[in-house]
Amino acid sequence: MAQNNLRIIIIGGGAGGISAASTAKGVAPEASVILFTEYEDVAYSPCGIPFVHGREIPSFENLFLQTSEHYAEIGIDLRLQTTVTGINLGNRTVSVGSQVFEWDRLIIATGFEYENPNIPGVDLEGIRYVKNIRRAMEFDKVLDQVKKVVVAGATPIGIEMAGNLAHRGLETHLVDEEAWLMSKVADPDIMEPVQKSLEELGAKIHFGTKVLEFKGADGKVKSVSTSAGDIDCDVVVVATNKKPNNRLSREAGLKIGATGGIMVDDHMRTSVKDVYAAGDCVEVVHGVTDLPIQGLSGSHAYSQGRVAGANAAGVDRAYDPVYIPWGMVGGKVQIGGVSMGETLHKALGIPHFVAVAQGISRARYYPGVSRIRVKLIADPKTLRVMGAQMSGGEGIKERADFLAFAIKRGATLDDFAWMENVYSPPIGALMEPIALAAQAGLAELKKTGHMPPKFAGA
Repeated sequence: MAQNNLRIIIIGGGAGGISAASTAKGVAPEASVILFTEYEDVAYSPCGIPFVHGREIPSFENLFLQTSEHYAEIGIDLRLQTTVTGINLGNRTVSVGSQVFEWDRLIIATGFEYENPNIPGVDLEGIRYVKNIRRAMEFDKVLDQVKKVVVAGATPIGIEMAGNLAHRGLETHLVDEEAWLMSKVADPDIMEPVQKSLEELGAKIHFGTKVLEFKGADGKVKSVSTSAGDIDCDVVVVATNKKPNNRLSREAGLKIGATGGIMVDDHMRTSVKDVYAAGDCVEVVHGVTDLPIQGLSGSHAYSQGRVAGANAAGVDRAYDPVYIPWGMVGGKVQIGGVSMGETLHKALGIPHFVAVAQGISRARYYPGVSRIRVKLIADPKTLRVMGAQMSGGEGIKERADFLAFAIKRGATLDDFAWMENVYSPPIGALMEPIALAAQAGLAELKKTGHMPPKFAGA
């Protein structure tokens, strides 16, 4: 088929969908590209919403990356506030109510939805989720009128909301069933400084506490009943885990994987020819474990969308297995990592060795210097690094990006122990914290007699 006759339809206007549309149009300028989204806007950063609530960012307008007019100008047909109601793979059509649209290539980027907490009272007024920027604008006005907030779930978005609402001056309670923050992905020693920072901001944290019911009066939430007693509140932010929004894909008959995400290959192709998928609705391969994984960051959705859009438009582009560099701010502390930490390696029964050290972000005498804790998780036989976790005051994102790149290429503790690094008092210490962790790990292996023969001279 000639590229100028291509009809490409994209379902979803988040990072995966909008990057797919832009890339497809760039590769095949004469192709027809239609994007359907149920929301009022595209091309904004939902990840920035908590920081507007916390007054760290002055306005929601700052979160918009492009206007709808921009996409119209480059030839993308945006259908805002338009819900696709069905996909017919045999006829190669999508339905919007009674309307039917034909496609030659289809890209599904339907994103995520929050897990239903299945808690009585969840439909009360004042129960909020963080996703749609228009709803966030409305919620921000509500926050001007309230004093007490409960955040249910110490997930990344829950931690960001708790810290920002406390910073705004609201009485903020963070409730979670587990023993520490982000317990499913992060190690307790990495999250400890985040907990302290949240508490310094004024947040009250309730660990080992289960939400039993949202209680209300006149249809509005008034308190949260927990296993440790009731907490009075004016509003609740539900920060449960994300799950793939795949109702349309299931009904259409696309193959769904073990994680609930759409199964795709390394070209973001689904189980049906000419149908691609990207973002939070898909599952991709983890580079260390070779297992499927789902629910990654906006940067992953953006990259997957680019690959899907390019391939749908006629080029040949592969998407590599993921090593998952991640990072965020909890309270006033930066945390991040690559792949899995110590806790997950233990839970999965993967043999591993932990190398850990504490370094500094700048020269010790330079104003603004902060401590950085680095943990490297390595294979005990090959010393190949399989993951990392870090916490500190600055520089976590850059180290996570570097570590993901190096781990992908098989770097070992020995490689990191002898790495070269920038030394400049305002931006980098003489001794790189990553190198310090690797050196400490090698010293421990030598001391205990567990150094692999290949590295005996290290």
